[in-house]
Amino acid sequence: MEKTVGRKCTKCGRALSQYNTTAVCGPCSRATENSGTPVATGIPDRAWRDPRAQQALALWDFGQLLLVLRRRSGMSQMALRSLTGLTQSFISDLERGHKELRGARAIIDLLNSLGLPADLRPLLLAPMSGTQRPVSVGIDPALPWTVDRMVTELEVAVGGSMNRRNVLALSGAGLMQYVLQSTIAPTEAAAAPSPADGQATDTLIDSLQATTDALRQLDATSGSGALLPAAKAHLNVVLKLVKSADGDRTRRRLAAVTADTAMQTGWYTFDSGAHTAGQRIFLGALRAAHASGDPRLTAGALAFLAIHAYSVGDPRDAVSAARAARQNISGQDAPALHAMLLTRQARGHARLREEREAQAALEEARALCGRSTGEHDPRWLYWINEGEVLGQMGSCWLDLGNPARAASTFDAARASLNTDEARTRAQFLSRAATAQRRAGNTDAGCAIGHEVIALAAGIRSARLDDHLQKMLSEFRQANPPALTRELLECGDALLGKREVA
Repeated sequence: MEKTVGRKCTKCGRALSQYNTTAVCGPCSRATENSGTPVATGIPDRAWRDPRAQQALALWDFGQLLLVLRRRSGMSQMALRSLTGLTQSFISDLERGHKELRGARAIIDLLNSLGLPADLRPLLLAPMSGTQRPVSVGIDPALPWTVDRMVTELEVAVGGSMNRRNVLALSGAGLMQYVLQSTIAPTEAAAAPSPADGQATDTLIDSLQATTDALRQLDATSGSGALLPAAKAHLNVVLKLVKSADGDRTRRRLAAVTADTAMQTGWYTFDSGAHTAGQRIFLGALRAAHASGDPRLTAGALAFLAIHAYSVGDPRDAVSAARAARQNISGQDAPALHAMLLTRQARGHARLREEREAQAALEEARALCGRSTGEHDPRWLYWINEGEVLGQMGSCWLDLGNPARAASTFDAARASLNTDEARTRAQFLSRAATAQRRAGNTDAGCAIGHEVIALAAGIRSARLDDHLQKMLSEFRQANPPALTRELLECGDALLGKREVA
């Protein structure tokens, strides 16, 4: 029997449990839930401050954690179900120790839904330090999240010595351990200034960032084709400066440039068709973002890992990475960054055929995109606009098997897409052509297809070529074939020139 502390329910007068910090008892709380009146939607901070909750967190005893948090919040298991998405029976079994929460992805989702305070995240590190996990060669999320480790991992990823046959893509539990560590590992302690620190001046660091920005702009207009060697060379220059800089401010600034440059280098690698190598660089970028101390860069790296996951990996990882990124920037006034992450989450849901979740994420992204730029929105996110969100929405409807709705959404996106960003425009239009063909509008699809070919002629991107191949494959199935003959001939001719080059 739970002890009481002399307080009584304000509705029925029943004595309140010592674990109940609200003014209403459990039965009255449940009655309020059943009546349709809104109930608490989060765990109050005071519940997290209970030593028993923190002990359970440190021991990874998530059943005990839920029990303490629920009682300290005065919540029923049904209320917790609506908050976490877990079934009431599973919550009950978890609290009684009859079941365990397995997998880093499930843990991340649970802690995100509960709103784990940032200052308590390091408590999760203790059990992981002595646990052996199968990971890809050279990748271990439990290795110290320091600047030196970041440099080593990126140097290997962009051309160091490693046995390519033994390198596997990181997915599932391994990838989610990486995501979890990126959000809970403590930032490296500040370093004392050094005489050698003067070689990396603010002017030099600004120049390095400007080079990264220029490469990004070139990719948006003409594709990543010839950018990868230049990006790798640029990244190696930045890494050498990081190794020789000791002052905390300078190292953090250089780590920020490293993170941004590594994200772009990973993207060019991924865009060239080297998916596993691209993921390796994204993981290094995540370490660099952590070293910079800027949660927006961490969110950016997680967004790239989400693209990798929904494109060539497990879409569940895309959803978890995007959610973790949003939790990491929950205190930032950054509507554009949140909108971008929601589109990544939506693409993962769509690949999983979770229509309701995908649509909810996209509608929230569109509402955020309609706001003005927030105080903390990063300048490198200039490309998020109505057209981008609608284009991602059309892509989701295509994945969900609704080509007619996808086609109309792509039509709406066309007017808002930036005409200067030819690669992005060509990719969305290739999907628009496919949507029209699947919806039975072959003529309209062919017209859009010719636009795609005209745009693609001036862009070098293996990923765009893959989109073009898929679009042409769709039109090979059209009836009668005479409608699509010219489109197929033009497309095959362009791809033939690519192979010769």
